[in-house]
Amino acid sequence: MAFSTRLASSLRPVLTALHWAAPRQCRGLSTPQGSEPSLNLGGIFPPLATPFSPTQEVDYAQLEGNLRRYASIPFRGLVVLGSNGEYPYLASRERVEVVSCVRRALPRDRLLLAGSGCESTQATIELTVSMAEAGADVALVVTPCYYRGAMTTAALVHHYTEVGDASPIPVVLYSVPANTGLDLPMEAVITLAQHPNIIGIKDSGGDITRMGLMVHKTRQEDFQVLAGSASFLLASYAVGASGGVCALANVLGDPLCQLDHLCRKGQWQEARDLQHRLIEPNTAVTRRFGIPGLKKAMEWFGYYGGPCRAPLAPLSPAQVEELRSTFSANGWL
Repeated sequence: MAFSTRLASSLRPVLTALHWAAPRQCRGLSTPQGSEPSLNLGGIFPPLATPFSPTQEVDYAQLEGNLRRYASIPFRGLVVLGSNGEYPYLASRERVEVVSCVRRALPRDRLLLAGSGCESTQATIELTVSMAEAGADVALVVTPCYYRGAMTTAALVHHYTEVGDASPIPVVLYSVPANTGLDLPMEAVITLAQHPNIIGIKDSGGDITRMGLMVHKTRQEDFQVLAGSASFLLASYAVGASGGVCALANVLGDPLCQLDHLCRKGQWQEARDLQHRLIEPNTAVTRRFGIPGLKKAMEWFGYYGGPCRAPLAPLSPAQVEELRSTFSANGWL
């Protein structure tokens, strides 16, 4: 057994004791007064884009430059190595180095969530331990999907239970069916919410009924639901989500934090007006043009976007113009 895995195993009793010593309550906008989760995920998290040089090497200087600009925005924290970080295209060494770089630059009062999901349970555990050693506060673990036909509720519960048992940091489940072709089954979420080291889920599917049911069915657990997209952030808050991990926050971080604030204050008309202006730009940098579109938009707002790693291709001139028009039509440019 690898040293990192042995270390994680030795920490399990301590982690369990600490977790169960924390208060357990309902979450989201309906959280009772005076009741707090063991680790509050409420707020906005941008899933950082990984900057590359023209030769497609990770550009740590540009990453640090983006982080300095993000420091002035009231994010709850940052997500590193999510889908928008081109996680599948980074080597294991690069993944750990990126987390270390972000941790050095990030104030301690802001959370660092790091993607560590791999196709095998063993590899996921080993990378999760490495992320913890590099300074991550929480592991974001995407569903394994290569053999999706075999990923039954039982198989996924076993996978995440083993990861939760071994991880030296809390775990957040990550369901992103647009990329994996696999929705984490509701039965699995409800079961895993009872695990002392699994504290939430980022759900990017956009099914508000499903998200509301997750909040309802896990209301007695120390478990939080995070919206995985800016397009349905307000609706997610309305059914009890705690926060959002939104690609658009790489570009429009302040407006998304403002939307979060308006929802928490119950200023629903202002929140709705702002939400409406975010839907088309968010769709443009996610489903329509993806990461190349996100990186191009970042450049218009003073961040470094830069190239993607192949085989992701840059936008055509016509696509760039369409993307710019989308932001302009909604009053952002």
